[in-house]
Amino acid sequence: MGKLLSVVVSVYNEEEVLERFYQETRAVVDNMPWDHEFLFVNDGSTDRSLEILKSLAGRDPHVRVISFSRNFGHEAAMIAGLDHSSGDAIVCMDADLQHPPSCLPQIAGKFDEGYEVVSMVRTKNESVGWFKNLCSAGFYKVINVMSDVKFESNASDFFGVSSRVAKVLKKNYRERVRFLRGYVQNVGFSKTTIQYEAGARAAGKSKYSLRKLFRFSVNTIVCFSNLPLKLGIYAGALAACLGVVVMIYTLLTRNGAPSGYATIVVLICFMFAILFVIVGIIGEYIAILFTELKDRPIYIVEETENLGNIW
Repeated sequence: MGKLLSVVVSVYNEEEVLERFYQETRAVVDNMPWDHEFLFVNDGSTDRSLEILKSLAGRDPHVRVISFSRNFGHEAAMIAGLDHSSGDAIVCMDADLQHPPSCLPQIAGKFDEGYEVVSMVRTKNESVGWFKNLCSAGFYKVINVMSDVKFESNASDFFGVSSRVAKVLKKNYRERVRFLRGYVQNVGFSKTTIQYEAGARAAGKSKYSLRKLFRFSVNTIVCFSNLPLKLGIYAGALAACLGVVVMIYTLLTRNGAPSGYATIVVLICFMFAILFVIVGIIGEYIAILFTELKDRPIYIVEETENLGNIW
């Protein structure tokens, strides 16, 4: 028996594209020397996605379905797929065809060469405008400056890992607030990158609003960097320097003290602004600690198809 490739697919309200995704991906993997399995994770879809997935599972024993009790988020869906995969290598991708199935043979080839982590790096994204592309590039520059971990710019949730790396992710990386593609790049082992162009969505629309992307970016920075917590030290040093400047200014112009009223007001407003920013940053870290301490499940499975009893 040849090597097994597990294709993990996160699904949330993708009824318009699921059949097309399956047909295109199946045509690719059927011509590969690897055996394959599809692990579709239904992330609490409210349309006909689950019905279509059940139909696919009934027609093809290679199709396995995990359905959540509610929407837990894209990353939770990928983690569930990793948890229940049985392949020698696992590839995570989306169902909207922005992650080209045609890349799968190239990814498998990297595993044949001995690599254990394959990061897919976007060179172009037709589905978003210049603003989101600019924000994405800026995000990676900021996180690389603030974090000890250096990330591949424009790395995506389209990636592949070996079964050995998957075991590490299953056992050790179980945070409730997470950045999975960051963990994949941070876990070590022999790794490589493949560039690809993300095409336009085959159907539907993006599930990530600017608000969700901002929240996701903040969580990522907090998860991978403690530099924001050190802003209090830098702000204190800046305040001390400003205090010395104001003291010297006051001593030199003490005969005209009333003229410094505006300066004092501006300094007080500035310092209170810095103080509240720092309090807000500390609040973000405390919120994440609180989430982790509650130790609630990352996801809850309601039903499965072709997967047996997973409880």
